[in-house]
Amino acid sequence: MARTMHAVVTRDGGPLDGPNSLVDATVDATVDAPAAPEGHDLLVEVHATSVNPVDTKVRSGGKPSDGKVLGWDAAGVVQAVGPEVTLFAPGDEVFYAGDLTRAGSDAELQLVDERIVGHKPHTLDFAAAAALPLTSLTAYEALFDKLRLTADSSGTLLVLGSSGGVGSVLIQLAKQLTHVTVIAAASREDSTQWAVDLGADHVLNYHDDDFADQIVELAPGGVDDVFSAHSRGQIPFFIKVLRPFGQIVAIDDEPELDYYALKNKALTWHWEFMFARSMFHAPDLIRQHEILERIAELVDTGRVRTTLTRALQPFDATQLREAHRVVESGHALGKIVVARPQLTRASRPSPGRLP
Repeated sequence: MARTMHAVVTRDGGPLDGPNSLVDATVDATVDAPAAPEGHDLLVEVHATSVNPVDTKVRSGGKPSDGKVLGWDAAGVVQAVGPEVTLFAPGDEVFYAGDLTRAGSDAELQLVDERIVGHKPHTLDFAAAAALPLTSLTAYEALFDKLRLTADSSGTLLVLGSSGGVGSVLIQLAKQLTHVTVIAAASREDSTQWAVDLGADHVLNYHDDDFADQIVELAPGGVDDVFSAHSRGQIPFFIKVLRPFGQIVAIDDEPELDYYALKNKALTWHWEFMFARSMFHAPDLIRQHEILERIAELVDTGRVRTTLTRALQPFDATQLREAHRVVESGHALGKIVVARPQLTRASRPSPGRLP
């Protein structure tokens, strides 16, 4: 008989207030625990998971099923490893975003490929660490894989969506690893202060009628790059604020965009989707391990901080519903995490690793 485990599943999809949108797997409807890991897989005991827009989109667009386990951000402890694993051992504390094509982290146990996993920052507890993987990978790939920024890069970067999970990490990475000037867009007092605290050089209110003019005043000739978490209807705005040959990197889901309008300024559009590497098993899959190791180093040396703003307990459907509700509101500041109370301790630094 297969071993079962605790998990939170979605059965009906659709609106969050639906009775089966998110439910605890019970004795009457159990979820089988993963089998022993094979190949490059790790079997991880999940201690904390955070909720991202991808969770709400997959849930709301889902069809009736026996129960799909969501969750694409986790921190936990390795319980067992597959025969091809070389990067981790049982007992290692890890963090990762996972793979959209596999069962997620809203569960007691999860299988995940070691090549998209990093060692958890020693200076963070599990809840604080679980806030970082998906957004850190997205921000890092956007800046350094897509915009091709380097340690010597200067110029100006406009961040639209600065208070969200990705924007919150992206500001920090841009300021810590490049020489660019960051202009952040915000609208509320708390989100403005948040962007300032993360290191933004300028924070402007995107509700101001002269928002675009303020940007051009700060960056005569136009900004070099734009990060966009909200692209709908923004093409004319991008054309106005970007310099010729500038770049845009976007992470939202917006199919109705007039890319041809970008031609006169020869602007470049990039889509960033961090799941692309794992979904298509890219040859450089291990780069995500390398990025997460770099993020952990930056955290443990005090250069990047967690973006956790709220940790919910216990790890059940009620708390995950609340996390989905906050994310769906569109007004979340930083990241919201659901954690197992007895498992949120901070770990001790181990010898030979950066403090």
